[in-house]
Amino acid sequence: MPTESDRPVRPLAARRVYRQALTVALALAGAYALALPLPFLAPLFALILTAKPGPPPGLKGLLGLILVIIITLSAGLLMIPLLLNYPVTAVLIAAVGLFFSNYLTVNLGKGLVGALLTVGIAMISAAGLVSSVLATTVIQALVISIALAMLCQWLVYPWFPEDQPAAKKAKAKDRGAAASNWIALRATIIVLPAYLLALTDPTTYMPVIMKSVQLGQQDSVTNARHAGTELLGSTFLAGCLAALFWLALKLFPSLWMYFLLMLAFSLYLSAKFYRVLATRLSPSFWQNTAVTLLILLGPAVEDSANGKDVYKAFAVRMTLFIAVTLYAWLALHVLERLRGRRQRRRSDSLTEELPAC
Repeated sequence: MPTESDRPVRPLAARRVYRQALTVALALAGAYALALPLPFLAPLFALILTAKPGPPPGLKGLLGLILVIIITLSAGLLMIPLLLNYPVTAVLIAAVGLFFSNYLTVNLGKGLVGALLTVGIAMISAAGLVSSVLATTVIQALVISIALAMLCQWLVYPWFPEDQPAAKKAKAKDRGAAASNWIALRATIIVLPAYLLALTDPTTYMPVIMKSVQLGQQDSVTNARHAGTELLGSTFLAGCLAALFWLALKLFPSLWMYFLLMLAFSLYLSAKFYRVLATRLSPSFWQNTAVTLLILLGPAVEDSANGKDVYKAFAVRMTLFIAVTLYAWLALHVLERLRGRRQRRRSDSLTEELPAC
């Protein structure tokens, strides 16, 4: 392990770029080398866990995360008998659970916990409608993928650490309870239709759930104009990068090539995310692009291994992603207009009451 005396000094932003890119690529190589179920989940969680600067959690943090995983994924298992016997009641309970998970993400800053709870409610319960074996497979994939992602963090972090002592975190701007609750409600409305769609065919629409979760928990998107660039732009760019990645992988299809290409693409996207490369777009835009790229590539590789038509499946999946993104944009536009109209009415009523005071 390198020491402080022999480690070359690199800018902090560059270290973060190398750390994130190498962690994602290493998690991908490990997942496919071990033939894990749903192997693209490992680099996806590696990206989510590494995006926030800081050292990886220790053993205590790992045990706490395992406990969170058990609790959140158990929620999905509990939903399965309800969906089979009382579907309407189950959907209403799922809507409340999705709102609570988005509340954790937006109001309490528990992004990973909220995302896991959303995945547990949506993916696990939908998979359980097909068979308990599929639901168990998804749970195993999630648990092993998160563990592998954390292991890769532990391996990579000593080579590209944060500055010591760590800089104080900037205090997040408080939006207020009303605004945060509104964002959580908006996210629930975005995710719920994708969940209902997945209930009809979980194996086909599982990636759509993951995409809708990503779209719904974008608390940085505050207006419809911004959403056009943030949501649609990142989805289209991810599709183009996925097509380029796939064409390059076809030249020499092997795990080493997959690893090197993921490392190269992750370096580029991470450099944009941490603003090592100049960009006018927000960090969340580049993170959305990276997440969508992984969601598109993973199923494409699985389709190729299973002998399916990769290009047709990719076209269908990309069309669904664009449709989900357009729905999220439209929902955001309509909900923000309704909210603005309600606020104006409230403001006008208060103005009318003032002279009487």
